[in-house]
Amino acid sequence: MLAMDIHGYTVEELSKWLVEKGEKPFRAGQIFDWIYQKNASHWEAMTDLPKALRLELPKFFNFNSLQFVRTLDSQDLETTKYLWQLADGKKVESVLIRAPDRRTVCVSSQVGCPARCAFCASGREGLIRNLTAAEIVEQVFLIDRILKETGERVSHVVFMGMGEPFENYEEVVKAIRLLCDEKRLNLSARRITVSTVGLVEGIYKLADEGLKVNLVLSLHAPNQRVRQKIIPYARKYSLEDILTAMLEYASRTKRDITYEYTLMAGINDKKEHAEELAALLKRQQCTVNLIPYNPVPGLRLKRPQKENIEEFRAILVDAGIPTTWRYTKGKDIAAACGQLALQKD
Repeated sequence: MLAMDIHGYTVEELSKWLVEKGEKPFRAGQIFDWIYQKNASHWEAMTDLPKALRLELPKFFNFNSLQFVRTLDSQDLETTKYLWQLADGKKVESVLIRAPDRRTVCVSSQVGCPARCAFCASGREGLIRNLTAAEIVEQVFLIDRILKETGERVSHVVFMGMGEPFENYEEVVKAIRLLCDEKRLNLSARRITVSTVGLVEGIYKLADEGLKVNLVLSLHAPNQRVRQKIIPYARKYSLEDILTAMLEYASRTKRDITYEYTLMAGINDKKEHAEELAALLKRQQCTVNLIPYNPVPGLRLKRPQKENIEEFRAILVDAGIPTTWRYTKGKDIAAACGQLALQKD
């Protein structure tokens, strides 16, 4: 029998399993307390469980399905990229971003990515497979365990690694609920961010979940014509429909919208693009996050000059649109936005 990953089980699911085995359901809370709070690394360490149960658990459950392969640290030590090997031998990357007031983990939701955005390394070979909720949670759990060694904890999670989260909707939503579980990492949903290229049905479904997570749209263009050149998914979803869905999400969850805009020289960074973007988003309660393009081997795209970025931002600010200019972290270790790539060895 193939053992299951314990990180993918809810308290209710584990309690049900325990009852079926003739055990008390409250043992589920004890098990998760040992794993997430006491850092137990094997079943025998759980000394308040009956010995018979400690012998039974490893027959059905694995502690981890992710195996550590390596880390890369940025020169400024503010970013660490982790490479994990999955049980089937596939590999995924996740990133720890350090800031004065937070420790953010950028997780992957798929091996590869079906979106194939023009500027991004993750989708160059398409989608290999979806990650399970357990595999997503483990990325955060294992990094949190490392941080605990220095008295720190993961404070925020962003679904901005490899993959389009809404193409793995059920597992991503389950992972979010597990991350927020008080028996596990007890994260606030308001500290979790999901990024999408704009799958309209996914946006509406997430609005129905009752989760007040932050939603970010990978916009990257001020109109449908330019967007279709950058994001193949734009051929299926119109910009008008996507923006309508984003506004509905904001209305129903009371969460502000963020639009990410990767600036690529000569493609979407001109003055007229900024003016069109300002007109598109006027009167919206939103923030535009400008991301200068991060180099990807094999792509001929270029980052705009600093003065072009400053002019672009000034046009948005003058139009009254809150705008941030993301400081690129981890570029020297290919851990910045758009740089996570499929690893085969």
